[in-house]
Amino acid sequence: MKNAPPTLKEIAKRLKLSTSTVSRALKDHPSIGLVTTMRVKKLAEELNYEPNNRAIFFKQQKTFTIGVVLPSLSESFFSTAISAIENKATEEDYTVILGQSLDDEKRQSRILETLRKHRVDGIIVSVGKNTSNFEFIETLGKAGIPIVFFDCVPDRADVIRIVSDLKPGIMEAIDTFVSCGHNQIALINGPKTLLASKERLEGYKQGLKKNNILFNKDYVFTSDLSEEDNKRVMSELIALPNRPSAIICFSDYVALDTMKVAKERGLNINQDVSFISFSNFPIWNHIENKPMASIEQFAGKQAEKAAAILFDLINERQGVDNKLISYPSKLIHLDSL
Repeated sequence: MKNAPPTLKEIAKRLKLSTSTVSRALKDHPSIGLVTTMRVKKLAEELNYEPNNRAIFFKQQKTFTIGVVLPSLSESFFSTAISAIENKATEEDYTVILGQSLDDEKRQSRILETLRKHRVDGIIVSVGKNTSNFEFIETLGKAGIPIVFFDCVPDRADVIRIVSDLKPGIMEAIDTFVSCGHNQIALINGPKTLLASKERLEGYKQGLKKNNILFNKDYVFTSDLSEEDNKRVMSELIALPNRPSAIICFSDYVALDTMKVAKERGLNINQDVSFISFSNFPIWNHIENKPMASIEQFAGKQAEKAAAILFDLINERQGVDNKLISYPSKLIHLDSL
């Protein structure tokens, strides 16, 4: 049978002190003398005393944990994001509980419900691409659990959203293509339900208009972002009678899949057909055949800001006046132009 863990009362009894004195001594309270503090800490160490966190949590009505729900950690964007969130959580003496939705709405709902039942103090979410039901926002609100969204966010003005403004980056991309002599520029976009897809399309149209290029709907393709569908879309694009000479891809992963198809069809990357993508993969520095450029969306900045706002809400340090915070995207050149 295991021995019962030592308690404050046991330490107090052995040292002939009150439990409140022992408690304050363990917290280095200035009202307790140095000698008493050292005696208390020495005995606590000998007894392997550990604070009763459950009692502390109950008293403060906090669990000192936050939940983070991301589509997939296999994407460098989200691995960068979780690192920024965990760094901020460490500063606040919090623990992160992480869940991956894998773009499965039911899985995402189960993770969020589990976090609610565990009474996390707040949640940061980048929603999966297939998310259509946002009832969990009201459910978490009723439970008093604040939620902050980043990157892939709901198209709702009543929630806190940290995003990258995609228009500056995609307009820079079109300017770059035009400067290299391209005027037949295609867009391989994501699912139409995604707010990010709508923003890419708007930026694409504005970039064409700025450069006096007529919008051609036949040059806009939609993928569900799976490898299979990315390759299907690229095959259809290559088969066009008047094939585009330049392509903007929804993400670096889409670019990898589509460039593979181009090479298989005997096309030279950034010669026969040029590419610009989104996300700015760190790994591009180690790949020979890469896009001309990639559009930086600042995963770390978005995630760090989302975490900072969440902890302000949890600790009631300040309210949120602006529910939409946006960082302008930026084109990063990867290949020689």
